[in-house]
Amino acid sequence: MTTSAPLILAFDTSAAHCAAALLSGDKLLAHAHEPMAKGQAERLMPLVAEVLAMAGAALSDLDAIGVGVGPGNFTGIRISVSAARGLALALGIPAVGVSTLEALAHALPRPLCVIEDARRDAVYVQNFDATAAHAPLLLSPGDLAACIGARAITGSGVAVAQSMIAGLHVLPPALPLAEAIARIAAQRWNDPALPRPAPLYLRPPDAAAARERGPVMLPA
Repeated sequence: MTTSAPLILAFDTSAAHCAAALLSGDKLLAHAHEPMAKGQAERLMPLVAEVLAMAGAALSDLDAIGVGVGPGNFTGIRISVSAARGLALALGIPAVGVSTLEALAHALPRPLCVIEDARRDAVYVQNFDATAAHAPLLLSPGDLAACIGARAITGSGVAVAQSMIAGLHVLPPALPLAEAIARIAAQRWNDPALPRPAPLYLRPPDAAAARERGPVMLPA
């Protein structure tokens, strides 16, 4: 595939889905989003291959990779981040980590509050003002009112917010998640100071470290 515009592949498995998009400059070439509760590890690379094939592109054509880094499902985030870092290393191109909360806010008017369902009676929340993004938070639904203020809201946690706070202005996401990740990555991929993608976890993993010490190893 020959194109003068940067070719950006983006994908995300941070929730119950597997999604990918291919962007050339400002043009979306291909997009796929498949709901799935499990199986993202097996489906991600075939889906990437299908998205590339839709546009007649190959991995070797890519200029950069964008990846959703969460917050979200612990295992799902690791699947995408590991894949992005491995592909970037093999292809010699940059990988750009993008928060899924920032992707949901992309191209929407500010001020805005993104609220995502974190399950277990909690929500992920991030406020976006005209020129700045606040730190993402993990909150109980009861703390939402003080956090949202006068902002419009979007995200999968909208129903939780509406059930507790009347009169909220709800906005649907402007773009599919993978496309938004691709467009944000396209703005950042050539920054030489860009760090490698890393998972964004706001909640500790369910598995705890063992409390018992292992056996003492004696010198030979």
